[in-house]
Formats: sequence, structure tokens, C-alpha cells
Amino acid sequence: MGSDSEAEKTQQKEKERKKMFAISPIAKPLAGKKLSKKTLKFVRKAAEHKCLKRGVKEVVKSIRRGHKGLCVIAGNISPIDVITHVPILCEEADIPYVYVPSKEDLATAGSTKRLTCCVLVLTKPTKGELSPEEQEKLKADYSHIVEDVSELTSSMF
Repeated sequence: MGSDSEAEKTQQKEKERKKMFAISPIAKPLAGKKLSKKTLKFVRKAAEHKCLKRGVKEVVKSIRRGHKGLCVIAGNISPIDVITHVPILCEEADIPYVYVPSKEDLATAGSTKRLTCCVLVLTKPTKGELSPEEQEKLKADYSHIVEDVSELTSSMF
């Protein structure tokens, strides 16, 4: 199994650099590596528990209906006009939002093969009920990430 060869390491670094280069200028607050990884892990858990809305249309509809949660937006969307209204809606509805560097990673975390611009992680599942311990674990993760996001946002201004 051993370690990666030098060629693979340089190829992976080049891929990461290209991801960061393709990020749109309005992608603020952009999650760092650690927060991004934590957020995507949280999105994966939410997808397993059916607490996730995928895509711009579903996210906007949920926000307008008054659902609360965490909005995760991909930072490398092109054209950018597709998602420019989502942060404004989130701010009006008092929903925390954060950008992650890659739409590919967001789609993978959301358990979908199709690339995803944004997802809304709901605090309650859309259908059915979760066991109390699962609900508590999800809420704890949610509160940790929202705390990190608000810290990131406050350092921005």
C-alpha cells in the first residue's frame, strides 16, 4: 500500500491549486480546508438522514417556506448569476451560509452523481422521524458548524 509517488503528489497538488483558482470572487465566507471537510462530512450525514435539500430551486423554495438550517454553496459555479440571489435570501431569513471550494465535493457529500450548486441542511428531516439520539447528534454537529461559520463571518467584517 505504501505512500504516493512524487508524480501523484504533484498531480494532486496541481488539482487542488486549480480548484482554488476557479473560485468566484463573491464566494465569501469561504470555508478553509478544515471547516470545509467538517461541513462536507455534516452534509453527508444529513443526506443519510434525509435532512437535505439539493439544488438552487429546492433550496430557494425551502427558504421561502420558512425552513431553517445551514446553506452550503459551491464556490466554483459558472456562470455565477445562478447562485447570486441565494446568500441574500439566506441573510433575510437569518440562515447561516458558507461557501465550499468545489461543487464536485459538494455533490459527492450530498450523495448525488450530478454536480450541485448548493444544498440546505435542514434541522429536521422532511419525512419521518429520527431517533432522539440521532437528532441530538445531528443538532450538536449543526451547532458546532454554525458556530464556526459565524466566527468566520465575523472575522470577515
